Amino acid sequence: MLKKIGRLFVIKTKVEAYLIIYALALGSTARGAQYLTEYPGWGGKLLFLATTGAVFLAGAKILDCLRMEGEASGAEKAEA
Repeated sequence: MLKKIGRLFVIKTKVEAYLIIYALALGSTARGAQYLTEYPGWGGKLLFLATTGAVFLAGAKILDCLRMEGEASGAEKAEA
């Protein structure tokens, strides 16, 4: 039963990855907007940039891991 629940938290396709990246971006921009109001000027703009930059890094890592898992499973099928 726990394995079935655990599979819900595994990203299997690029569509799922893009949906998760989109959700991360929405949260990031919302937090960045709060930073802009709390810290006017350059400080808020730099924090906004940092929050959106984190999404770019996380999105790239998610997509890279999906690609690597796809290549690994393809190599296993080729050996069998």
